[in-house]
Amino acid sequence: MNNFKLKKYLQDALTHLILIIVSLTCVFPVFWMLSSSLKTQQEIFTKMSLLPHTWNWSNYVTAFVQADFGRYFLNSVFYTVVGVFFILFVSSLAAYAFARLEFWGKSVFFYVLIATLLIPIPGVFVPLYLLLKNLHLIDTRIGLLLCYISNGLAFAIFLLKGFFDDLPREIEEAALIDGCSRFGIYWRIALPLAKPALATLVIMNSLTIWNEFLLALVVLQDKAKMPIQRGLMVFQGTFITDYPLLMAGLTIATIPIVIIYLLMQKHIVKGIASGALKG
Repeated sequence: MNNFKLKKYLQDALTHLILIIVSLTCVFPVFWMLSSSLKTQQEIFTKMSLLPHTWNWSNYVTAFVQADFGRYFLNSVFYTVVGVFFILFVSSLAAYAFARLEFWGKSVFFYVLIATLLIPIPGVFVPLYLLLKNLHLIDTRIGLLLCYISNGLAFAIFLLKGFFDDLPREIEEAALIDGCSRFGIYWRIALPLAKPALATLVIMNSLTIWNEFLLALVVLQDKAKMPIQRGLMVFQGTFITDYPLLMAGLTIATIPIVIIYLLMQKHIVKGIASGALKG
């Protein structure tokens, strides 16, 4: 019995040691980025200390004002908020229709939609560019937003349909008897019950849109419309030798989405388990 306990103790200790090492390899680059963003150029190259000798918060002010990073940041906030809102609204309507309504070709439409998940984004760059060009949406905010929204719809519909399929039909029947419309059932009953799945989609699509670079590279050329990741490319080209400013820009791009993830991470597993994995 003692040997068994000792073996289990050693296994747990080894597991925790491995997890600590993996965590440090993930956290240390972020810590180094934060520390470097508060140093001077001379301190980065001459001192090996992890913490800055003097905390130069002016690097962030310079990045926001002089390097136009504030504009890139606000653009990303706009794209993320509007893109996530329309992804949730359109996908929830479509998913509810696929789950609860009967119409011709429902299964075909659904599987064709899901099949688009197999197509990587770079594989549609040429037709996407031609389509946006013909619609006069190249280098426009709405053109980039439409790309973001269409890119997130397929998975969102798949996840929410699995969740709506699991909702008890008795609740909807009782609501219909009480005079509630089909849209009223969707708005007042289905959506509130789907909060875990919706929270999961908020996190996943926020991460995707905030960190997206390739679509913004293809669609946008105007600096005033660029999101933060596209702006980082311009920012790096201008301040490539000024490492404190570059690290400050990277920190500004990283911290908001990390905060969102930490606040809402508990909903990821809960949402997926109660949605797509239930069918």
